[in-house]
Amino acid sequence: MKNQTVGSTVALDYRTASVFQKYGIDFCCKGGQTIDEVCSKKGIDKDTLIAEINKAVLADNLSLNDYNSWALDKLATYIEEKHHSYVVAQTPVLLQFLNKLCKVHGARHPELFEIYAEFNFVAEELAMHMKKEEVILFPYIKKWQQLTEIRKN
Repeated sequence: MKNQTVGSTVALDYRTASVFQKYGIDFCCKGGQTIDEVCSKKGIDKDTLIAEINKAVLADNLSLNDYNSWALDKLATYIEEKHHSYVVAQTPVLLQFLNKLCKVHGARHPELFEIYAEFNFVAEELAMHMKKEEVILFPYIKKWQQLTEIRKN
């Protein structure tokens, strides 16, 4: 991994981007640098950086939850707390990166502006969809689950 470029690392797994951001490592325009090179230039311990990259990649892979066995109210809460909060937090970050790409490379790649517009549209649609789930669907599921439990007892 030390000879792998920063850009290719992020391209292989987007979760590594947050590690590079933490260390102020540009994985876009200067993404052609190897991890070895960037660590040498910035005085970062390679083993520490690689350990953090591996941790980011493995974080979600360690989940051993059997979602099929969960009660629906627990699953709804999990979706809201894990996935909805992630989308809400990461959408502005992705828009920021897309905006930077448009500013830096848009003159040569005008399609980036269309990508930005499409992503922004989808992000807004997704935000409305998630809000609808949080306000209508999930409360209904939780209420239904409560009534089901009451009927069992």
